[in-house]
Amino acid sequence: MKKSSRYLAGAAVAIVLAAAWLTTPQRINPDEIPAHDPNLENGELVFWAGGCASCHATPVDGKRAKGDDKLLLGGGQEFDTPYGVFRAPNISASKEFGLGNWQAIDFLNAMQRGVSPDGRHYYPSFPYTSYIRMTTTDILDLQAFIQSLPAVENDVAEHALNFPWNIRRGIGAWKRLYLDDTPIINVASDAVMRRGQYLVEGTGHCGECHSPRNQSGDLRVDRWLAGAPNLDGPGRIPNITPAGKNVKSWSGSDLVYYFESGFTPDFDTVGSSMVAVQENLSKLPQSDLEAIAAYLKTIPAIESQK
Repeated sequence: MKKSSRYLAGAAVAIVLAAAWLTTPQRINPDEIPAHDPNLENGELVFWAGGCASCHATPVDGKRAKGDDKLLLGGGQEFDTPYGVFRAPNISASKEFGLGNWQAIDFLNAMQRGVSPDGRHYYPSFPYTSYIRMTTTDILDLQAFIQSLPAVENDVAEHALNFPWNIRRGIGAWKRLYLDDTPIINVASDAVMRRGQYLVEGTGHCGECHSPRNQSGDLRVDRWLAGAPNLDGPGRIPNITPAGKNVKSWSGSDLVYYFESGFTPDFDTVGSSMVAVQENLSKLPQSDLEAIAAYLKTIPAIESQK
């Protein structure tokens, strides 16, 4: 009996230690951060490529921010999903409610490890699973640009999530399985394709909306960019592989024109949540838009599902 008790006690301790290891935040080694003089011009480009304002700009009269209001990053936008309600946090330069007191290592850990300065796991509604593919210098430039914008003194409420998603500690185990900087698609080694891959798979985090998720909430790479249910409303997010309705029939220059202007080759206009995405893309140089188009026209074609 005593022997059995010792075995049970030992097993319990092993389980506790394993759980602690699985859920402990993984952080970047500060010694690995290179010396870098931030480039605000590049930081602004990264800001628009990453669509930061689309989530973090404070809504105006309950509607999406427009114009200069997009640079007021006080958060507060709500996303009602099957997991519960996520609320975009304040990422402005506010020292009380935003990122005003953050060091470079804090920002890097948030962007690429999904860990807050006080060691809490961020939910992957913040797409660090894509941002992990970004370069350190781009992230540091982005931080510098955000810090150059006005501080917004807005205290955003916590998420309101359903069980078991409200157990934040468990995100650590989820990351052990799914946080990975490996490229999604093998592409040609030329500079244009590599740039397109970087923007789509990393900074632009296109797969976070355009790819479906499995039961654990991870992206299904076997259906990469093949369309997905809209987690924040009715309908579906479209298929943007070469089998998708638009990418299949549009040329690369058609896609670039759409990104620049918001007009389709048939002179229809961009709609729904893609409006904000297109407005962000229109601020990128044409070479980046051409790279995105080249990537989308080259990746495996996957037929849409009903």
